[in-house]
Amino acid sequence: MTASLVRAALDRAAAVGAGREGLNIFVAMNPDAEADAESAAASRTGDPQPLEGVPVAVKDNIATLETPTTCGSRILAGYVSPFEATVVERLRAAGAVVLGKTNMDEFAMGSSTEHSAYGPTRNPRDPSRVPGGSSGGSAAAVAAGIVRIALGSETGGSVRQPASFCGVVGVKPTYGRVSRYGLVAFASSVDQVGVLSQSVEDAALAMGVIAGRDPRDATSGGQEVPDYRAAVRRGATGATPLAGVVVGRPREYFPDGLDGGVRERCEIALNMLAKLGATIRDVSLPHTAYAIPVYYIIVPAEASSNLARFEGVRYGARVQAETVTAMYDATRSRGFGAEVTRRILLGTYVLSAGYYDAYYRRAQDVQALITADFHRVFADGIDLLFTPTAPTTAFKLGSISDPYEMYLNDVFTATANLSGVPAISVPIGNSGGLPVGGQIIAPHFGESSMFAAAAALEGALRAAARSGPAS
Repeated sequence: MTASLVRAALDRAAAVGAGREGLNIFVAMNPDAEADAESAAASRTGDPQPLEGVPVAVKDNIATLETPTTCGSRILAGYVSPFEATVVERLRAAGAVVLGKTNMDEFAMGSSTEHSAYGPTRNPRDPSRVPGGSSGGSAAAVAAGIVRIALGSETGGSVRQPASFCGVVGVKPTYGRVSRYGLVAFASSVDQVGVLSQSVEDAALAMGVIAGRDPRDATSGGQEVPDYRAAVRRGATGATPLAGVVVGRPREYFPDGLDGGVRERCEIALNMLAKLGATIRDVSLPHTAYAIPVYYIIVPAEASSNLARFEGVRYGARVQAETVTAMYDATRSRGFGAEVTRRILLGTYVLSAGYYDAYYRRAQDVQALITADFHRVFADGIDLLFTPTAPTTAFKLGSISDPYEMYLNDVFTATANLSGVPAISVPIGNSGGLPVGGQIIAPHFGESSMFAAAAALEGALRAAARSGPAS
């Protein structure tokens, strides 16, 4: 039975054209996936594991042993990690089988999965459009029905935004809830591993498996991991499962220029939350407008430091030259793509003498103000926040060439990364035939209430879709 699940996933991948000439979802497949499933089943001595035989996809910046970890970059072509990420180890211990590694924006720097050495991934809902990024391959693997669960990573919305574009569930946990050991660093103070899935329950199941303290990651917290599936069941129980819950509607996330279809679906979702028993209250997060400028100072600064290790000596590709300095220059020039180069240069600039205080330190001060906004709202009687996940639906491949316009795709997601709070994107309908995601944000380590509300909303929207015409 367990091996048959893997075979079905492989057959589905072939049927939808998941390879490079089609949707370009995977950059490497695990050649031993079926054997791994059979071996896991044969070695079990007790009750079945929670993910026994379930095929999962893993983003290409999360270390695995049997396949390369290249971060979608030429500079790490063929690199195979000597160790495995904690999250992958925990998935395997729960019985899951790694099907393959998914495509991504190079070093997770992008919002469309167009910045990959392997070429762009296409959205299974409309192959002429992007799947979002940087975890676009993982989102597409779930949306195409290849896997129920995939791992992605988040620095500014790279799980939730592609979840919105592809019509799947995407979870960013509290910073410190899930180990980052084995996640290739982009910006260490905000990087996180997240989950993409076909349902809120699947996301809760996977998050319960991978969450928890890891002594190999000093940033992982020691808080007990609740039973997230129990929270999902609470959210699916009764006519008004959200009675007593106060949901904030931040006015800064519903600007006048918000896409009309996205706004309409979010208002429908808010009305549904009210029918489920929640009280909706308008709130303000006044420093939201500074999130993108702050993000693109702090994150490139950390990236410029983290990516200094890729120089052709210790990892990946090397371009031979007459001197060591020339080798560094040639390797990095040929190995890094344009977007990665842009962010390294930006990060180096804001950390340089004379500009550190003017840019980096001031950005940290504003980051603290963004975090304080969330603390204040949650301390003022708000249990959860509801916002759009992305300002638009999935855009056409190649349609955005201006980097700043691309960066604005993360305008509603970057705040949760900068403040460390958990958030989930849930499909809330379609606009113009394309998926729209609604985002639920919770206080630090408030994933249980987040999952309960997301499950309640998911169930109500599905019931409404079954009883009426599709939106």
